[in-house]
Amino acid sequence: MILDIKKIQTDFPILKKEIYGKPLIYLDNAATTQKPRSVVEKIEYGYYNVNANIHRGVHFLSQAATEAHEEARRYVQQFLNARSSNEIIFTRGTTEAINLIASSFTDECMSAGDEVILSVMEHHSNIVPWQIQAAKKGIVLKVIPINDWGELCLDEYRSLFTERTRLVSVTHMSNVLGTINPVKEMIEEAHAHDVPVLIDGAQSVPHMKVDVQELDAEFYVFSGHKIYGPTGIGVLYGKEEWLDRLPPYQGGGEMIATVSFEKTTFNELPFKFEAGTPDYIGSTALAEALRYVDGIGIDNIAAYEHRLLAYATERLNEIDNMRIFGQAADKGAVISFLVGDIHHYDLGMLLDRLGIAVRTGHHCAQLLMQRLGIEGTVRASFSFYNTEEEIDQLAAAIERLKGMF
Repeated sequence: MILDIKKIQTDFPILKKEIYGKPLIYLDNAATTQKPRSVVEKIEYGYYNVNANIHRGVHFLSQAATEAHEEARRYVQQFLNARSSNEIIFTRGTTEAINLIASSFTDECMSAGDEVILSVMEHHSNIVPWQIQAAKKGIVLKVIPINDWGELCLDEYRSLFTERTRLVSVTHMSNVLGTINPVKEMIEEAHAHDVPVLIDGAQSVPHMKVDVQELDAEFYVFSGHKIYGPTGIGVLYGKEEWLDRLPPYQGGGEMIATVSFEKTTFNELPFKFEAGTPDYIGSTALAEALRYVDGIGIDNIAAYEHRLLAYATERLNEIDNMRIFGQAADKGAVISFLVGDIHHYDLGMLLDRLGIAVRTGHHCAQLLMQRLGIEGTVRASFSFYNTEEEIDQLAAAIERLKGMF
């Protein structure tokens, strides 16, 4: 299927915006994606037509809002091919989902000296929660290194397992290098040691088909705002038997069955992990974003973005003194780079003056930057609403700005 990019762009009103008198070229999709009109309209519809607290109300609006929220859960279940909607927990995003598992899993399944395997390319959201637990509980963090191409060293990964290994927690796709990790193979290796796996899918879910039953990870997490949905909503998928086993992350309303001053009993799944009033507006808008992606076709998106990545890599490599970080054989639509001795912040700021939005800095991956021997990069990250013409303009702008230094 050939995507009609011009038509797609009309679904995203912000792409018509001008920045400093220049047409916006938005290449910061790994940080957050822009929102199609249908998602914003879904938010407006929710607040103006079915706004009422859910699950406990007997009146019409509460019942309507409850059904919309639970239908959104069922759509996420379908999107990920989970076995049951009970396996879909709504969170505030990837970060909260990882914190939930770090807290609940450590409480239930780990003691001092037990080990978690991470990788050097993890986002801080998949490092800091485990460091907090290490400080509290004395658990041990072990780190998978990478090679010079930006790929995980799988032999070293295999060697990290011991009788004290309790969990593997790794990213599906690096937000800096674009590396798509062989997570199915890694999950199989972990399971050979009877070790469960958490996969950070924040970067992967917008760009490729994810089937949680096929992957067979115990936990998989992602954020709505990175897949054309609203901010403040995300998903934790967990196998039902594991979610049943783990204790709640937070206490309060909704997650209880009964409360007395002597004892509280907890609600059934998925509500046990959803304390307080949920973002029932955000959940329906997230489902609308997933419908939008389904309407285009995730395989069509993956194929188009792969062509964009190949084209961008070729064009940027034509620039003298260009250094691209991450040359993995399997890579997503992200390019992190430096040009000569130009500071990443200076180049990003000047590109902004030309209407080109890129990300600069360490991208919440300081340990990876240390491995690469740099402070930060410029990062261009692509979506299906980007074009080869925009990549040409990025390359031309870098050439122009390079002359200033």
